[in-house]
Amino acid sequence: MFDDVLAIPDQLRDALWRIESARLEGAPSAGLFVCGMGGSAIGGDLAAAALGDRLTGPMATVRGYALPSWATPEWTVLCSSYSGNTEETLACFEAAEALGAKRLVASIGGQLVDRARDTGVPVVGLPGIFQPRAAVAYMVVVATEAAYLAGVAPRVHTEVDAAAAFLTEQTETLQQQAREIAAHIAGAVPVIYGSDLTAPVARRWKTQVNENAKLHAWWGELPEADHNELLGWSGSVGDERPAAIFLDDRDQHPRVARRFELTAKAVEPNAAAVVRVETAGETRIERLMWAVMLGDLVSLELARQRGVDAGTIEAIERFKEEMG
Repeated sequence: MFDDVLAIPDQLRDALWRIESARLEGAPSAGLFVCGMGGSAIGGDLAAAALGDRLTGPMATVRGYALPSWATPEWTVLCSSYSGNTEETLACFEAAEALGAKRLVASIGGQLVDRARDTGVPVVGLPGIFQPRAAVAYMVVVATEAAYLAGVAPRVHTEVDAAAAFLTEQTETLQQQAREIAAHIAGAVPVIYGSDLTAPVARRWKTQVNENAKLHAWWGELPEADHNELLGWSGSVGDERPAAIFLDDRDQHPRVARRFELTAKAVEPNAAAVVRVETAGETRIERLMWAVMLGDLVSLELARQRGVDAGTIEAIERFKEEMG
């Protein structure tokens, strides 16, 4: 898992190559749905955040068995399932067919690719060598390209390539910072806050701590958390106190930046630790993927602290067996 995270720059480059090889054709659309679960779904959230105000149409992530009731045939539907056997994504693939919407698939194979090939739906083939959550770079790049093909965003492939080079330069710095953060929050449940660009990154940190460190974690978004969750911190006492992590970004609204400062100050008396992280990089894609890579490394450091195997997902596998 550690090697997979350090290989994110190479994965970004490989994703660009795989998209070019798929020879996808664009078509103007009313918007883009990214259908997926877990590590496949977060790619849609991260891609939308990276594109930010350059989006010229709606881009929404669907986590579930059905498209929204207001979906129309004019939408493009990207079905992302690393394994190709995610039942919710397969259901959305069929729903998109019934709707008559344009479809794209990103997967290593499985039922999803079989159905795509049977119906002539283009597929971006992914390398089948990762845990699904470790393929996040592929899912982000495919989602940004799908947004371009759907006509709701400009193409950002050159920025992706530049981000790969930047992350390569930052590798040692990221590892050191991850060790420091993990040491600072050791023994506490982390609560990660983001806003705008870093909101889906906070969600990614949370799920990576869950899966890699086998530890509870929570995420929230500012300014919303200041209107409710802030009071929850006032009841945190003793050994139950969580640790707060704030993911700042220079593009945040000035008032949101002020909220990050004051929220960190407000929770500090009742927190096991407070960590402030400022994203690094020039473009939104650089800063977003930098923060994703850092969070993945933090989760692995926490797994190391706890002496757990980051790669296993036994509880999820048992649950899937019970679901049949």
